[in-house]
Amino acid sequence: MVQTIRIEAEARERAGKGAARATRRQGLVPAVIYGAKQEATLIALDPRDVMKELHKSGWQSHLYEVAVKGGGTERTLMRDVQLHPVTDRPVHVDFQRLAAGSRIRVAVPVRFLHEDACPGLKAGGVLTVVRRDVEVMADPDAVPEAFEIDLAEAGIGDSLRWSAVKDMLGTKSVIARDFVVATIAPPTVADEAAAAPAAPAAPEAIKQKAPAAAGGGGKAAAPARKK
Repeated sequence: MVQTIRIEAEARERAGKGAARATRRQGLVPAVIYGAKQEATLIALDPRDVMKELHKSGWQSHLYEVAVKGGGTERTLMRDVQLHPVTDRPVHVDFQRLAAGSRIRVAVPVRFLHEDACPGLKAGGVLTVVRRDVEVMADPDAVPEAFEIDLAEAGIGDSLRWSAVKDMLGTKSVIARDFVVATIAPPTVADEAAAAPAAPAAPEAIKQKAPAAAGGGGKAAAPARKK
């Protein structure tokens, strides 16, 4: 099931771009916790804690207990992380506060089992993933780490749909139909046209010089007379 991760935070007093820049100059990342019909909570985070989470797969479906120094602990989801366009360092983080008893919309990754035993893949087919994750409504305390689809009997041309998920774990897809998650596509074969042997070039006609006509039918010139 979903992980619950604790993050330490410091409270911020002021909002706005100027206050956010001042927070960054202190080596911290400005962040906000919103939702559940409560006033937003302004906080600052250690950038190392944020980067550690971004390097994990499925961080958007993890639960975070944000512990604010001098304050309480908030149960949240990390909804958005803004990164610097050049350095890729986090510059702002948005957390969604979780209300008791409410279901949340989360993206859960999909895992494929038994690829090595899949008949379609063994026959040269290609696994084409249409959706690497699926958005569902789930209980905050029961968000799956991943949905699993078994490929042990999938052949070339088969479509693996939402209904092929082994266990939906009490979630409900936000798409109201049995959509395709992946397919086993046929192998791509390059058409290799057999190169026909080139026809031998016709030998160049040998131009023969016609022999000069001997006298051309006229009389032979008389030898010069001696004087």
